[in-house]
Amino acid sequence: MTQDRERSLEFWFDFASTYSYIAAMRIEELCRTADVALQWTPFLLGPIFGLQGWNDSPFNLNERRGTYMWRDMERLTEKFRLPWIRPTAFPRASTLAARVACSISDEPWCGDFIRTVFTANFGEDRDIGDAAVVVDILRRLGLPGDETVARALEPDQRGRLRANTARAIELGIFGAPNCLVRGELFWGEESLDDAISWTAHP
Repeated sequence: MTQDRERSLEFWFDFASTYSYIAAMRIEELCRTADVALQWTPFLLGPIFGLQGWNDSPFNLNERRGTYMWRDMERLTEKFRLPWIRPTAFPRASTLAARVACSISDEPWCGDFIRTVFTANFGEDRDIGDAAVVVDILRRLGLPGDETVARALEPDQRGRLRANTARAIELGIFGAPNCLVRGELFWGEESLDDAISWTAHP
């Protein structure tokens, strides 16, 4: 894959986000096919929702919107043949998993970890906020679970997620997922193809 800066894409996501799940399961293969360099960029929606005056997911605050989203997830997971179990807790705490994702964002297996966390949350109804679950996910990937989590919690790593969230606010991000291509934001899982196409925009 080329590492040309002009053919690159930042994928911004939150592990608690339903539509981030759909996008995260597809984005790496789409980028690989288009020869676009992918940068995984986890952040937290909570502080951004707080800026909008929300203390919960808008899908919980707005019953009609929530009802639509849950049915949409059924359709989308069937369309893309993804595992689906409506989580018994929504949104789930995602800070620990996101910190781990930040600490391994340059590793070639980062995408595998991210997809496995999303599948645990939305395909297996597991509590991804539980350290034991995150450790188990890493071990299932053949990785040192305890050591990887411990590394993500070291002082030089903990600030990365906070910095990503602060940058998301500066960029004007208001939900998830997002793709960032040369300063252009593309919001929503349905915008993946447009974002990838924009990497070739003059």
